[in-house]
Amino acid sequence: MSTEATLIKQHLIDPEICIRCNTCEAICPVGAITHDSLNYVVKADVCNGCMDCISPCPTGSIDNWRMVPKAQAYSIEEQLKWFDLPAELSAQELAAAGGVVDAAQEEAQTAVQAAAASSASAVSTAAASGFNSALFGATIPPWSAAHAYTNLYGPKAQDKTITATVTGNLRVTEVGQLAGHQDYDTHHIVLDFGQLPFPVLEGQSIGIIPPGLDAHGKPHHARQYSIASPRNGERPGHNNLSLTIKRVLEDHDGKPVRGVASNFMCDLKVGDKVQVIGPFGASFLMPNHPKSNIVMICTGTGSAPMRAMTEWRRRLRASGKFEGGKLMLFFGARTPAELPYFGPLNNLPKDFIDIEFAFSREVGKSKRYVQDALRDRAADIALQLKDPHTCFYVCGLKSMEEGVVMALRDIAQNAGLDWDAIGGTLKKEGRLHLETY
Repeated sequence: MSTEATLIKQHLIDPEICIRCNTCEAICPVGAITHDSLNYVVKADVCNGCMDCISPCPTGSIDNWRMVPKAQAYSIEEQLKWFDLPAELSAQELAAAGGVVDAAQEEAQTAVQAAAASSASAVSTAAASGFNSALFGATIPPWSAAHAYTNLYGPKAQDKTITATVTGNLRVTEVGQLAGHQDYDTHHIVLDFGQLPFPVLEGQSIGIIPPGLDAHGKPHHARQYSIASPRNGERPGHNNLSLTIKRVLEDHDGKPVRGVASNFMCDLKVGDKVQVIGPFGASFLMPNHPKSNIVMICTGTGSAPMRAMTEWRRRLRASGKFEGGKLMLFFGARTPAELPYFGPLNNLPKDFIDIEFAFSREVGKSKRYVQDALRDRAADIALQLKDPHTCFYVCGLKSMEEGVVMALRDIAQNAGLDWDAIGGTLKKEGRLHLETY
């Protein structure tokens, strides 16, 4: 028996340029990516090299590989402590370790990548292994989407950031308490870039670098926020954009915590300066085809890209360039008081946008989530699933994703449609986008 060490190509994430956006973990069909408060990392024993996470990554931090002896693969515990990637082992070091390439691993990865190239294969995998919403999320934009500029200002060096000036900070929810927690203070913040170019599209995001150092004495890593304004600015014709930011005062387990970036942003005053990187995102983009339909499903601050898309369509309509594509919005929150932009949304013309609100904690009413709202409108959603001009966008907490995609599946099947075929087509044509965190 050979005593040579087997070499594997280990998939790693560069912590220096990762913006912790959760895209990779959300899109991974095999659950190979995890994270803690510091880093996102890849489980070497789970990753099958399918490459689904590569193109959606906004910074390219996910596209890193290291040839290492299999027995010395970097553990999850090691990766979670990294501030930068380790140096690559030289050919001499690998040879000294007695390494040979693991042919079986390479053959398996090649087979997985070939299967993943076919949407039908991906859908068959979902059917065989139990429902997996991530398998249906598109990683390409709709065919008619405008060209997106990305990474104009990078995350690696401070001299590659751009300085924006705060020109507005408006609270868009009440400051309220639910179950004793003061936790739904949400702000609409406008940033102006002056004379420096910063072109963006609806569905893109930016990174904000909070000032100061973290608990490890390192500069804070960037926090990602979706853009809430259309391509020609929060104020039309100006080089500005808006963000929807909720003040974080507790973690997902309900423990008190003061979010570094969210509190920094929510406390900003007009005239303050902010360090920005980006823009990011080249797939979660709206169609440009004027007769395309858009179905938007969101919760909380996941409404930001939906606001941007809606406002762009509203401006097109006002200019006479809108040709009748249908807009539907399914918007969920615990109560109306927590729902950003509740008032303005209610003022939009009913013949322009079809809105369904879903509230899970309204006093005296049954819990209703966005997936329930979708099922209540099953006949209308079935028509949109049949229409090749319809794009679906899902944005909000990760916990909503599976319920929403399962609702779409059930609606399709109850209407006599083949969900496996429809789901595969939506993914292949860039018409079902999942951006959850």
